[in-house]
Amino acid sequence: MEHNDKAVEILKTAILLERRGKAFYTQTARQSESKSTKQIFEMMAEEEEAHVEFLMKQFKHYSEHHEFMINDAAPIEDDTAAEILTEKIKNEITAASFEAAAISAAIDFENRAIEIYSGRAKEATDLNEKALYQMLAQWEGTHHRLLHKLDEDLKEQIWNDNSFWPF
Repeated sequence: MEHNDKAVEILKTAILLERRGKAFYTQTARQSESKSTKQIFEMMAEEEEAHVEFLMKQFKHYSEHHEFMINDAAPIEDDTAAEILTEKIKNEITAASFEAAAISAAIDFENRAIEIYSGRAKEATDLNEKALYQMLAQWEGTHHRLLHKLDEDLKEQIWNDNSFWPF
């Protein structure tokens, strides 16, 4: 029963984490003055909602059958649209703006999700559970890479704008 309790607890934590992510991204989109940043955060909120729905199905299945579903049909997000928007974002915001602070906070949020999912994937003995958490870590990794790249570009922009380079 202890294994079941651990699996249920991790699934609940994952659902809560994804819901918090959705709430954060939705609120950030609402508060953003940058149209492109608003689009990025709306897109990420939609992806977090898809993660919640996926996890809810897993939770329901696990609760009823005490096993994890096979994860072969789960999609991995395509970040092409987000990558295109990053160029627009860099032109619309500064590294010291609300949007830049939100990007930095989102990076921390995604790091926490990746840490939780990767940790559980390592601990899991059930192959479907392991695959589930590896996939979730991958999903959040796409968000993290996008946000990190954007954050780095914004930092470089402010360094250039303010002549912070030592040469």
